[in-house]
Amino acid sequence: MKATEAESARARDLRAQLHTHAHHYYVLDEPQIPDAQYDRMFQELQALEAAHPELQTPDSPTQRVGGRPLPQFESVRHAVPMLSIRTETDTGAQGAVAFDARVRRELGLNESDPALEYVAELKFDGLAMSLRYEDGVLVQAATRGDGELGEDVTQNIRTIGQIPLRLPSTAPPVLEVRGEVYMGRKDFEALNETQREKIAQGARNEKTFVNPRNAAAGAVRQLDPAVARRRPLSFFAYGLGEITPPGQGGPDFQTQFELLQTLAAWGFPVAREAQVVVGADALAAYHQRMGQARDALPFDIDGVVYKVNSLALQRQLGFVTREPRWAVAHKYPAQEQITAVLAIDVQVGRTGKLTPVAKLAPVFVGGVTVTNATLHNEDEARRKDVRVGDTVIVRRAGDVIPEIVGLVPPEPGAAPVARGPVFTMPAHCPVCGSTAVREEGEADHRCSGGLFCAAQRKQAILHYAQRRAVEIEGLGDKLVEQLVDAGVVRVLPDLYRLGVSALAALDRMAEKSARNIVEALEKSKQTTLPRFLFGLGIRHVGEATAKELARHFGKLDAVMDASEEDLLQVNDVGPIVARSIRTFFGQRHNREVVEQLRACGVRWPEGEPAPRTALPLSGKTFVITGTLPTLSREQAKEMIEAAGGKVAGSVSKKTDHLVAGAEAGSKLERAQELGVNVIDESQLQELLHGRA
Repeated sequence: MKATEAESARARDLRAQLHTHAHHYYVLDEPQIPDAQYDRMFQELQALEAAHPELQTPDSPTQRVGGRPLPQFESVRHAVPMLSIRTETDTGAQGAVAFDARVRRELGLNESDPALEYVAELKFDGLAMSLRYEDGVLVQAATRGDGELGEDVTQNIRTIGQIPLRLPSTAPPVLEVRGEVYMGRKDFEALNETQREKIAQGARNEKTFVNPRNAAAGAVRQLDPAVARRRPLSFFAYGLGEITPPGQGGPDFQTQFELLQTLAAWGFPVAREAQVVVGADALAAYHQRMGQARDALPFDIDGVVYKVNSLALQRQLGFVTREPRWAVAHKYPAQEQITAVLAIDVQVGRTGKLTPVAKLAPVFVGGVTVTNATLHNEDEARRKDVRVGDTVIVRRAGDVIPEIVGLVPPEPGAAPVARGPVFTMPAHCPVCGSTAVREEGEADHRCSGGLFCAAQRKQAILHYAQRRAVEIEGLGDKLVEQLVDAGVVRVLPDLYRLGVSALAALDRMAEKSARNIVEALEKSKQTTLPRFLFGLGIRHVGEATAKELARHFGKLDAVMDASEEDLLQVNDVGPIVARSIRTFFGQRHNREVVEQLRACGVRWPEGEPAPRTALPLSGKTFVITGTLPTLSREQAKEMIEAAGGKVAGSVSKKTDHLVAGAEAGSKLERAQELGVNVIDESQLQELLHGRA
């Protein structure tokens, strides 16, 4: 049946949209829509062309495999075309069953014939690459391009340490290895952290990357190999292009799995998750198992790939419309979708962090219906320019909190949509009304009413009651949760007003246990000033700082009334800590809670201020990165602060020392660029003891 005018118009529209989005995705590395939406449009066009062959045109995206080559690179004609494989649209177990049934039907097998053997592999979310070796030497690396013509990116690919430049003598004279260039998740986060630092320092023409796939593609397409070398890329091999035939010195592979094992023996990285499975049920089980492990993998996948294991059967099955009949990509539910922003609210976390949250029109993404997505902080919300009324791409991976990846630009010619104002963090906490503060060098705003704010109530009580603070034995997470949720405890002093009967009325709380808690509360009233100060949960005031405050001032009232200038005279207190202390005690609510605690009988010895002594790290600023041999970062931070030093979160010209451990990342590079002194743990210990 001939296509209707509406069907013809729809096919033209789909072709135009797919060409535009493919250009942004493959050539510019700036995707404008999620992969799932592109796939739906592509499959709709495929279905239209299958039903009405006259709609198919030579320039249809269905007749291409990938993106066209960039003009800056020389073109490479693939000796064996780099074809794409069919995508199974059913993301459930039935997708594996449908593929197996299709293969068996093509081979003429019936139910009594034995189950087929397959190789199940991961579907990497990266950039397809062809590596050509002649006489064992890497002579060319080319992108997929449109499947026939790719881009010569040899110089950039040589910078990837996983890719061998020379093969063992067992390799054939001519060998084209097909695989995927990708960027690991940790490497991607480190790269974006570096990009954000550059942007914050005013660098122009810099940007953060949407996802690891586009970061990898951007690195591969760098015209300067030195830039590519600084981008941490990796590679997995999974197939072959041109290869010397068996009769002329090439290997005589019998199965797909044997091919993978041989590639590994020649020195190519091959994903260890690849395995041989038999039958449709085993395919479905592999799909489910990898889906459950997906979020724990160090790299992104968007599905798995099934291939008939026997190469002889692969040849028998052949191809259809440039796609192999013997392979299929079985994807997972889309992790990105498009929806609308209905409102932007601010949530207060249990530690006082204020987070802007976009309220979304409900959308099914990553296997669940999503109605909220984090914008992280004010800077991120402004950088992405997310406003009420916008259409956005929302991403959810596993149990990760959904986030907005970016905006969806309006369709050409579409009527403009009214947008809300630029997001600005409120000046006061939306829960308790205390001042919202943002400290120098930090991205987050925080509520300063830690002892009063309902959102922080549970955390404030647990911090106060911990062993290193005031210590209330037996007052753990579950009991605090019951007390707060039941409205029995609203502020810290309410703890000391509890009676045995009120406690015994709680779930799983016998009278004896209740009496023990009351006794522990009574015992906790006798404490020390450092423990009490630490127990108040003032931001940046750890145990060491609390001890210095008590030693310097001698009395709580002196600490509460101290100006920032007074506080700066304390060992271990710099401008950020001084401002934090002053802001905390500047909140009327916090001072009221302290007075109520005193009225409830909480006491500690007080005395005269101690004479000030010089500390070895006074006036020095440190940054810690990587894994230290014996100290955790928190331990190293506390030791530095106890010795009078300050610990910052990022490297700048004001940094005196970078303490670098194993696997130090972008901070080490930044320190080297700025000429900051880099030391290890042993050198830090020498500084702490005044020996350097």
